[in-house]
Amino acid sequence: MPDTLAVALHQSNASVGDLRGNADAMLRARALAADTDLVVTPELSLIGYPPEDLVLKPAAVAACAAELDRLAAATADGGPGLLVGLPWVEGGKLYNAMALLDGGRIAGLTRKHDLPNYGTFDEKRVFASAPLPGPLAFRGVRLGVPICEDIWTPEVAECLAETGAELLIVPNGSPFEVGKDDRRLSLSVSRVVETGLPLVYLNRIGGQDELVFDGVSFVLNADRSTAVRLPDWDEALVTTRWTRKAGGWVCAGGALSVLDDDPADIYHAMVVGLRDYVGRNRFPGVVLGLSGGIDSALSAAVAVDALGADQVWCVMLPSRFTGGQSLADAAECARLLGCRLDTVPIAPAMAAFDGMLAPLFAGRSSDLAEENLQSRIRGVTLMALSNKFGPMLLTTGNKSEMSTGYATIYGDMAGGFSVLKDVYKTTVFRLSQWRNANHPRLGLGPRSPVMPQRVIDKPPTAELRDGQRDDDSLPPYDLLDKILAGLIEDERSASDLAAAGFDAATVARIERLLYVAEYKRRQAPPGVKIGRRNFGRDRRYPITNAFRTG
Repeated sequence: MPDTLAVALHQSNASVGDLRGNADAMLRARALAADTDLVVTPELSLIGYPPEDLVLKPAAVAACAAELDRLAAATADGGPGLLVGLPWVEGGKLYNAMALLDGGRIAGLTRKHDLPNYGTFDEKRVFASAPLPGPLAFRGVRLGVPICEDIWTPEVAECLAETGAELLIVPNGSPFEVGKDDRRLSLSVSRVVETGLPLVYLNRIGGQDELVFDGVSFVLNADRSTAVRLPDWDEALVTTRWTRKAGGWVCAGGALSVLDDDPADIYHAMVVGLRDYVGRNRFPGVVLGLSGGIDSALSAAVAVDALGADQVWCVMLPSRFTGGQSLADAAECARLLGCRLDTVPIAPAMAAFDGMLAPLFAGRSSDLAEENLQSRIRGVTLMALSNKFGPMLLTTGNKSEMSTGYATIYGDMAGGFSVLKDVYKTTVFRLSQWRNANHPRLGLGPRSPVMPQRVIDKPPTAELRDGQRDDDSLPPYDLLDKILAGLIEDERSASDLAAAGFDAATVARIERLLYVAEYKRRQAPPGVKIGRRNFGRDRRYPITNAFRTG
């Protein structure tokens, strides 16, 4: 039996569907970790996570098997083994599995038992639940390999300990959300306490559609101490060195990376999500409407930090209601960020629509229809630039607006991606203040303020009519966001919120706006998940819905 073990943790950014590229990245990591015994990769690392219905395509599963054979053959050289995640067919069923490769062959395989089926996860749609697993034998060591959700309840880890596992290695595909670091650590500590075994928690990084993964992998010794912590948001290949002692395996202390605090973690989530979405969908950059308001200013800053100023094209689209300060503020934002700014007045298009619709609108005063026309003209203009020159249109609406329907479908909602989709307006203010005072570690933008302070301080307005302000139509954002958090994140009823001190009529009105705007959200672009209940993957309400609690 060996007395030492070297395990390399590959905190990687696998691309969904890029089987050859993902496998090649594993081989590069293995070559760099040539002095180790085993290289561990995250959950479903070969096909990328989450693969969704891609795993229901037999050709994709067959291609995974072929790449796994190539990886297995590479281990015939006597170097490190590989622990690889992939979809696996056995007995006519499809499993979420981890394959242990060593000595030129598949030396062992374990399959996921506890399939998550809540929030962003719906693995029961595509995978079968495997029986409780036993440990994998690797060079004289018995490795317990619970896969992600398998450690969120005690059963799998306890079974592994009872059947002789000496060390728990947990490959994960755990998406970022605010406050999740502490929950991951707490659950892992619970499994260590229950089993008496040390635990390796390995997570992926990077963006995949609406999800973003922050890494933050770590190692816990059996005494619950943290021996190693990998960084957030960065790929990493870290070797952990283990010694067999009288009480079991012990990991030598290593680097303990310092993690982002709030709101830096949210900002980096948006940067990573946009960077990988644009890059992997092969857009040459982004184009966005820069209005002089805080939402578009923050979206532009995130885009510059994610992609670089040369890949961000800002366009000011003034109407007769656009104030001089908005024009000046948009110009100053673009100057501070160092990105291109063009101005395209929409008055000619608005005049054309007014004339075209005059016979049908005769006898009716100007109202929301004319306001929304302005937004839709802007959307059409920006999409024309996207089509002509190739950059993806980045939308700039926040979660407070999307919750209440304070957004124009086919107008400011038009586009390919939104970094603010899951960010409430009050958080937009916090993020903007933070970015003006800090340079994000991953940021490609300037090490200086990215917007004038007056953009943060001035009352928000859509500028679709004279003297318009957001609080003409909505409660103040500090109040609105508390109500929305209660209704959305906590699923509280209107009566509960009224009992907690909120005005009952206001809550009932906000609840109604939330429900009737569902049809808009179904047609909104994807955006980075930040909190517990994002629109789309987490919260799936019916469009036609007569239920109200207020």
